[in-house]
Amino acid sequence: MLMKTPAQSLTEQLSARFGERIRNRLLAPGARLPSVRQCAQQHGVSPSTVVAAYDQLLAQGLVEARKNRGFFVREAAPAAAERPQSGEPAQGTPPVNATALIRGMFHKVSDKPQPGMGVFPSDWLESAFMPAAVRKVTGTRALQDFSLQYGEPLGDTGLRRALSQKLATLNVQAAPEQIITTVGATHALDIVSRTLLRPGDPVMVEEPGWAVEFARLAALGMRILPVPRRADGPDLDVMARYCEAHQPKLYVSVSVFHNPTGYCLSPGSAHRLLQLANRHEFHIVEDDTYSHIAPLYATRLTALDGLARTIYVSGFAKILAPNWRIGFLAAHPSLIEQLLDTKLLATLTTPALLEKALALCMEQGQLRRHAERIRTRLDAARARSVKLALGAGCSFAAEPVGLFGWVETGVDTDALSQRMLDEGYLLAPGALFHAERKPSTLMRINFATTQDAAFWKVFQRVRARVK
Repeated sequence: MLMKTPAQSLTEQLSARFGERIRNRLLAPGARLPSVRQCAQQHGVSPSTVVAAYDQLLAQGLVEARKNRGFFVREAAPAAAERPQSGEPAQGTPPVNATALIRGMFHKVSDKPQPGMGVFPSDWLESAFMPAAVRKVTGTRALQDFSLQYGEPLGDTGLRRALSQKLATLNVQAAPEQIITTVGATHALDIVSRTLLRPGDPVMVEEPGWAVEFARLAALGMRILPVPRRADGPDLDVMARYCEAHQPKLYVSVSVFHNPTGYCLSPGSAHRLLQLANRHEFHIVEDDTYSHIAPLYATRLTALDGLARTIYVSGFAKILAPNWRIGFLAAHPSLIEQLLDTKLLATLTTPALLEKALALCMEQGQLRRHAERIRTRLDAARARSVKLALGAGCSFAAEPVGLFGWVETGVDTDALSQRMLDEGYLLAPGALFHAERKPSTLMRINFATTQDAAFWKVFQRVRARVK
């Protein structure tokens, strides 16, 4: 509830609250504000206060009034065309505003655990071995000399050797010369896209899927072909129709602990998918971001294919720290020079200091032991979160595994997420994970941040209001 203060009226407080959310993209362009009556009830103010606050937002150019429809966040760009039928690709910029999700990562809503976040809580990632490794490598004369020059184009040799050994434990065979280090996994995905694709090229992407990937490809001018993701893998019939109609050049996949569902690819689907790729000559980029918390025996396309038509991508931000921006890709030797050229044009090289420190952590087994501790803690957190979610009247649309849960709430989660923001909680509504925004009753939860019974009590109370 808002409370009048000598410094700020209720109107100014309400206007400031909505203004902050709009500027931080927590309310995306095109989003509808609550009706005057609803807003008055939610915030415990009079309808006239709401009207005055909305007028201030209008004056600031943040919202627009649509006759007989209400108030809406002003569009930053023309709306995307309606999604074509019969397997046609989505055109233009997708309505899902991925920057809302990204900015939400950096915008601190409150001090409460945030169910919609995509990373582990900071206290889970605290360790002494990373700072110690940095101090150790910076103390060597060789690195002091090396830091005065550009790093190795492919990335630190020691790290690439360590990564080659790690990949071998996943049955992915890649020599150090087939590995390129990057500034995080997202950078690796961008390098692949910019190397293999040109504006207008069709790209198959799993749906539901990572909102940032939809937006990133659209920003590059690609035509997005959403592929329904099922428990055993992608819908191969849909993919086959896309291949006949559009000749896509790339398919982007999260085979293991898919975001947001947690699904893992089955061996049968993997074999049929690789046959389809060979028949229609498209590449597959496999994003294995969650490899550090996933089983070694999980089915990976890159292991089955031997990097013939597949490209492996992963990183360390999830398991070490979001700001430890080290990722990498592994590819067939015939692609390495092209991929390296793209990297050099964008970043020249990557930070040798962090790469050498990470190599040391891997060689001494510290990263492996750290990941084991995280997995054990996550297993316990997941059990608690699942119990609380079921107790709150939710169900799971997919088996709860990995870091995320795909939860059925029974209400419109776009509306729910806005109400929960008022309570200090950032949710990840289901609409964020589609190529084009559409109403959804699903939401993605982070098992590490939803163990608090207080959240689920607030969730139940707010959901009842939304109903």
